[in-house]
Amino acid sequence: MSDSIPNPIDIHVGKRVRLRRNILRITQKELGEMLGLAFQQIQKYEKGDNRISASRLWDISKVLGVPVGFFYEEIDDETDAQSPRPKNDDEEYLKELTNDPMQREETLKLVRAYYKIHNRTLAKNILNVIETASKSVY
Repeated sequence: MSDSIPNPIDIHVGKRVRLRRNILRITQKELGEMLGLAFQQIQKYEKGDNRISASRLWDISKVLGVPVGFFYEEIDDETDAQSPRPKNDDEEYLKELTNDPMQREETLKLVRAYYKIHNRTLAKNILNVIETASKSVY
C-alpha cells in the first residue's frame, strides 16, 4: 500500500472519532482546542490522512469520554483484510521482526544450558569467558 493512501484502519479510527464527536455535538474546532490542536489536524485525523499516535488517541478517548477500544469497534473483515500489516502470524516470523536476541533459539539454549550447570563456580567461569569473548575486537 502506498504511503499516500491512508491505511483503512486509520480511516476507520478517524470515522469513529468523528462519530463520537458528533454524538457529543462538539465541533472540530472545539475538539482541537481541547487537545491543543488546530481544527485542520482534527480534519486530517477524521479522514485518516494523518495517523493518530497512541498517546494522542489516549487523549482523544479521555476528551470524548470513551475507552480507546471504542475507536476500533465494528472494524469489518474487509477493512481488516485491507490493512497492509504482515499477515504471517508464524512465531519464527514474529521473532525475526523483533530482532531481539533474547527471542533467538540459540540464546534460549545458552541460558537453559547455563542454568543446568550445578557447579556455580564453573558456571561463573563460563560466563566470564563468554563476556571476555564478546568484548574482543576482530
